[in-house]
Amino acid sequence: MSDLTLTSRDATLRGIGWMVLTGFMFVCVTVIVRHLGSDMPAIEAAFIRYAIGLVLISPVFLRLRRTPIDWSDMKLHVGRGIVHGVGVMLWFYAMARIPIAEVTALGYTSPIFVTIGAALFLGERLQMRRIAAVFAGILGTFIILRPGFQEIGLGQMAQLLAAPFFAASFILAKLLTKRTDPAVIVGMLSIGCTLVLLPGAIWQWRTPTMEEVFWLAMTAVFATAGHYTLTQAFKAAPITVTQPISFLQLVWAAILGIILFGEALDPMVILGGAVIVGAATYISHRELVAARKGVTPPAPATKV
Repeated sequence: MSDLTLTSRDATLRGIGWMVLTGFMFVCVTVIVRHLGSDMPAIEAAFIRYAIGLVLISPVFLRLRRTPIDWSDMKLHVGRGIVHGVGVMLWFYAMARIPIAEVTALGYTSPIFVTIGAALFLGERLQMRRIAAVFAGILGTFIILRPGFQEIGLGQMAQLLAAPFFAASFILAKLLTKRTDPAVIVGMLSIGCTLVLLPGAIWQWRTPTMEEVFWLAMTAVFATAGHYTLTQAFKAAPITVTQPISFLQLVWAAILGIILFGEALDPMVILGGAVIVGAATYISHRELVAARKGVTPPAPATKV
């Protein structure tokens, strides 16, 4: 076996390892928010998480001071802060009300919305294979929600609505990456989300307990670590390798939901999640090919 083959295999294994760790980090976030429950308003919880996150990424702001911001892009930064902030608020609302496995499974729909948005707003062509993958993802969503067979609650609707907001955030980020330093994009998103969530947090504010602040601080820690490990996974291995590994996040979410919260295992959620992950993986593969031609690359499954 050649040294080049060994290097490629090692990189792939590292990518898989980083992706497994990423899934663990994001499951920790969902478990903590589920533990906090619905006593605290969702928008206040999201605001506190992002306010603490600003402290964690404070070194990024040193880069902001050295990197001039192109004010012509400010509309994109503002727009991204708004849509991502709304998405985070909806996610916190859903997470406190429905099983964590269901939230995780529905969250896999974001790459599908990215594909649709890229066609509508960026002028990218939707080949028949991508269209088929999008419909497969929609089918997976219907398998999870089973409209007509069970009541669709506000929690499910909130998570389903959050996915296109996160997709819009990603598309705006891709427009910005063409001419903006990544550190600026990260810093502006954190500032934007905090400011967007602030008015609603003030309006619905109730003084949090020290325990609640501690747990929300831990969500910021795990989410920040998850973004880092996800980046490392994408650097080490192709997304077509790492994307299917994200399905482990659903498995862990289902297991922890059973152990920690007594949530019933719903086989249809697992089946629907598998269908969505399969569709998202295929879309990621097609977009990776397209990215080499200069169009939108695959969307990472990051939320908070």
